[in-house]
Parts: sequence; C-alpha cells; structure tokens
Amino acid sequence: MRSLDIIKRDLLKALGRAALALFAVPLIVLAFAHYVLGAQDANFIEAVQQKLTQSADATLDKGALLTYYREHPPSSVCGDAAPERADYRHGVCEPLSEEWQFYWAQLAAVGLLVAGAVLLLTAAGLGLLAFYNRAAQYASLVLGWRIMALASALEVTLQSALLVWMSFWLTAYFLHFYSIKLVGIVALLAAGAVFASLKHMFQRVPEQTGVDGELLAADAAPALWARVRALAATLGTAPPEQIVAGIDNNFFVTEAALSVGGRKLTGRTLFVSLPLLRVMAQDEADAVLVHELAHLRGGDTSSSAALGPKLSQFDYYRAMMGAAGLTVIAFYLLSLYRFIYELALKRDSREREFLADRAARDLVSGAALVRALIKVSAYSNYRGRIERELFERNAQHGATLGIAAHVAQGLEAFAHSDEFAGDMADTDMPHPFDSHPKLDERMDNAGCVIAPQDFGAIVVAPVARSWVADIAGAEEIETRLWNVYEGRFASEHERDLAYRYQPHNDEERAVVLRHFPQQVFELNGGQRFQIGYDGLTLPQDGQFIAWDAIGDLRYKDGIGGDVLTIKRNFGSDDKVKLKGIRGERERVKAVLGHYWHRHKVSRSAG
Repeated sequence: MRSLDIIKRDLLKALGRAALALFAVPLIVLAFAHYVLGAQDANFIEAVQQKLTQSADATLDKGALLTYYREHPPSSVCGDAAPERADYRHGVCEPLSEEWQFYWAQLAAVGLLVAGAVLLLTAAGLGLLAFYNRAAQYASLVLGWRIMALASALEVTLQSALLVWMSFWLTAYFLHFYSIKLVGIVALLAAGAVFASLKHMFQRVPEQTGVDGELLAADAAPALWARVRALAATLGTAPPEQIVAGIDNNFFVTEAALSVGGRKLTGRTLFVSLPLLRVMAQDEADAVLVHELAHLRGGDTSSSAALGPKLSQFDYYRAMMGAAGLTVIAFYLLSLYRFIYELALKRDSREREFLADRAARDLVSGAALVRALIKVSAYSNYRGRIERELFERNAQHGATLGIAAHVAQGLEAFAHSDEFAGDMADTDMPHPFDSHPKLDERMDNAGCVIAPQDFGAIVVAPVARSWVADIAGAEEIETRLWNVYEGRFASEHERDLAYRYQPHNDEERAVVLRHFPQQVFELNGGQRFQIGYDGLTLPQDGQFIAWDAIGDLRYKDGIGGDVLTIKRNFGSDDKVKLKGIRGERERVKAVLGHYWHRHKVSRSAG
C-alpha cells in the first residue's frame, strides 16, 4: 500500500511539472494579451465616445455608432473576415501593428494551451498502451519517442518565440521603454533551446554495453556448457552462443550487443558469477541457470534487445532537454511519459521473473531455487557492506584490497549476526537490466517458503560440489578480474579522499594535489591567476585568498576582460579583472567550479 501511495504521489508530481511546463508561458502570454487588448478596447471606445460627443454632425446616429463599436471592438476585428468591416479592419489591424501582434499572441497562447492538453493526453495514452503487451510496449516506445520528441521540440520553439516577444512588450507596455539587451539575452536562450532540441533529436548514443568478464570457451568448461545446453533443450529454446564468467554478484542473459574484454559479442549471451557459483551447490546453480534460460525462451531478451537502443536514445534526449535551459519545457513532458512507461516495464518485468522462477521450480525444484536466491541475496548484501566499509576508510588502500577474501572469511559470521536478519528482511535481488520482485514474493511463487530464521543455516551450509570445479582456470580468471576491479575501486577511493581531505600532513596533501594540482592561467601584462585546492592567488597584487574566507563566487563574461567577483565571508567583495582570459574562459570556469566544490565537500566531510 505504501509503495502504491508513493507511485501515485510521484505520478501526480510528474503530471504537475509537465502541466506547468506546457501551460505556464501560454497562460502568462494569454493573460497579458487579454489585459492589453481589453485596455486598448476600452481606450478606443472612450475615444470614439468622446469624438462623437464633440461632433456637430447632425446626420450621425451617434448611439448606433457607439453600439456598433462596443459590439465590434478592435480586438475582435483582426479575426473578422466580414467584407463590410474591411476598412475598419485595415485601419486598426495592419500586420505587425500592436493590435495585430497582441491578437495573434493571444491566439498562439490558446493554441499552445490546447496543444499542451493534447500532449498530456497523448503521453498518458501512449504510456498506458505499454501496459497491454510486449508488442504494445514496443509500439508505445517507437511512437512515443517520435511524437514526444517532435512535439516537445515544436513546443520549445513556439514557447521560446513567445518569450522573446514578451521580453520586448512587458517593459514596452508597462514601463514605456524596451531593453535590447534583455530581448537579446532571451533570444539567445531561445535560439539555444531550439538548436539543442533539434540537435539532440538526431544524435545517436552508443548501443553497446560493457561487461567485466572473460569468455568461457566450451573446452575450458565442457561440463558446464553441456549442462547449459541440456537445460536449454529441455526448455525448448536455443542455448546461448557464449558464456561470460565474471565477478559481479548476479546472473543474466541478454541478446543485446556486449563488449567483453575489448570484443563485441552479439547474439545470446549468458553471464555467470564465479563467486556466486562457489557458494551454490550444482542443483541450486541449475535452478538459476534454468531461470535465466527461461528468459531466452520467453522472448524476454529479444524484447529487451529491441527496446534497449530506443530507450537509451529516448533517455539521452530527455537528459539533454533537462540540461539546456529553456528546453526544460520538453524535459517534463518527456519525463511524464517515461514515468508511466517505466511502470509498465516494471510490471512486465515482475511477471517475467515469476514465469522464469516457475520454470526453474518445474525443471529443477522450488527448494533449490529458493536456496540459491537466499545465497545470492546474502552474498550481495555482505559484499556491499564490505565495499562500503572499505570506501569509507579515511586512508589510502594498499596494493591489494582483498575484497573477495574479506567476503569469504566474514560471510559465515555475518549469516549469524543480528544485522543479517535486517538486511535480508526487505532485500532486492541484484540484476543489471530488470527490476526483481522481493524475496518473500519469489518464495511464494516458487512454492517453497523458508522461514527467515533458517536463512543463516542455508548460507553457511557446506557446498559438496559447485560448477566452479569444472571450469578450467577459474581461480586465475577471478584473480585477474578482481585485480582490475580493485584497481578501479582504489582509484575511485583515492579520488574521493582528494575531495574529503583538508590535508593535515604531506601524505594527504600529495593525494589532494594529484587530483587538484595548482592551476595557473596567464593573463595580459605578464599577470597570473592561480587556483589551488587551498584558495586563489589574485593576478593584480599576488594576494592569496583562502577558500575558507570566500562565501561565494560570481563570474561574468566581458569583451575587454572577464570579471570574477569574490564575495568574502567578512569584509568587502573583490572584483578581479581577468584580462586576456577569453581563450581559457571555459577552463577557468570549470576549474573554479571543480575546486570550489572540493572545498565545500571537504568542509562537510571534516
């Protein structure tokens, strides 16, 4: 019930943001145009009445004329095609006149409001279509990607045009002057948004997924390959074309392109985890293998392979729209559709997982499957705990972290600890592509419910024989993969330390300087502007200002030279002229932001 409430809340939030993005600008323009046209109508009628009052022409039917103009004010004439009002229309609604502009702005705003409502309904309808079946999912994404992208690009273009128009008329009407600079800024932002929405629509994203692992040739693991092929034949599906062994704590199958060790793999691929195979008996591993092969039989992987590239393209475009200023108009509409579509994917994923679990139950046993699930969950939780502890350490790691040894040596103690029950109570099964149901739901589905107090005994039960014993060179493969993984881990940990340290000694300072070296920028007249992890050295007088003394930074581009405003925590602000920095402007901004962020992180960590 709680998760359903969260979904409803998030859906309403996504809908509200999309509606605000679609309707805010048109509503403001509509209100402004309506106000101005109403005021101009009132002024016009007042002028007509005053002129008729002052007229001495006895032949005029002043009452009829006044009634006519009240029934047909100027705001109604621009769209009136009646021939008898042609002269009137020509007099008050010449193209590009004020009346003409506000009339068409009002129409454009109404049109955008209607279009926005249609787009919201379209996003909801296409999202709901994805709940029907897999074919509908594919059709929904293909149509949704094209319709949402084109429509949102058009929305960005039209709303940007209205914003440029508003930037002129708001000041011109109310303050009786206009700012060329303001109009220019808004026009540049609008042009950038239109360019971004069109550019990213046609930009391709990589479709290949990288996986850490090594290919297992048939002659290196003949018994495992034979078992996989026999299980596939029993299920009535073609076996995988390649098996990849790795150290990630999951198993999966895919038909998407994979990059493994610099090689591109296509077709059906089965990924097996060597650490998990070590803790599973062969019947438990067989149940997991059947589960994965059932995804191949059910068309799950072919469906994912077809959807994957299109979903990646859609997500890339949506992300770009969220990072390009005025394109946020499109971002929230795309996000609404994506939210609904994701709900459909997750529901379908859950159903696929239950079907695959039942296949494992029928072909091997529900008990073997559940034991395997408990072991996978326990191993994953404990490995995550170990890695978090290692990453949170405030000192550099040595050449070898020994994550695998830490997990192997401590798993049994963890299985008997108080923390174990809490970690297992609400656990998710790890998987790289799909969301999985909770463990208790999967036990019910497999027809074998094991009490939580018995989980520990299952985790520590000795394994008589695992499939790892039949893989030639399994230990060497694991060693190589762990060395690569731990190297990346140590590198990321050191980078994190460079953010955390407020260096207290030479060793810590060396870590910080490796990632945040002193940056020197040459300016006109031989001056230098220096940015370091500890502060800024100003170019004019060589004054050093520590980051601790700075409250905020403001950078302003300039033609003769950029200006950096340093807002001090105490005392007056410093305005630093950076003459001759134009060629390095973007790098200066990036370095300032990077080093300023490091300072704030280090202070919060300290």
